[in-house]
Amino acid sequence: MSTQIKFELEFPIQASPQMLFQYFATPSGLSEWFADNVNSRGVIYTFIWDGSEEKAKVLQERTNEKIKFTWLEEDNEKIYFEFKIQVDELTNDVSLIITDFAEEEEVEESKMFWENQIEELKHTIGA
Repeated sequence: MSTQIKFELEFPIQASPQMLFQYFATPSGLSEWFADNVNSRGVIYTFIWDGSEEKAKVLQERTNEKIKFTWLEEDNEKIYFEFKIQVDELTNDVSLIITDFAEEEEVEESKMFWENQIEELKHTIGA
């Protein structure tokens, strides 16, 4: 079985945590930058890209702070992806921290994927 490696990326984003959170925790927000379309039924979110579907379950959610998903096909809640909003207490600068897992040979590719997606997000919210 291949080993999944955990990695974290941090992106400074000029937006309020409340506004930013809407883009991770709602299907309409996620479909603006992360997937072509997103639907949710309770804690199960369906992400649609180019006609293919992936389902994820919300493992943890703290309003305006973080949301953590696991892909249902993984069948392992230790493998997840998380959006976490961090606010610097001194400067009030907002950062988005993404935690994800990828197989060793795919980590760089996954990081590039997130960098592209976050560019899309920043473009969407005008940050």
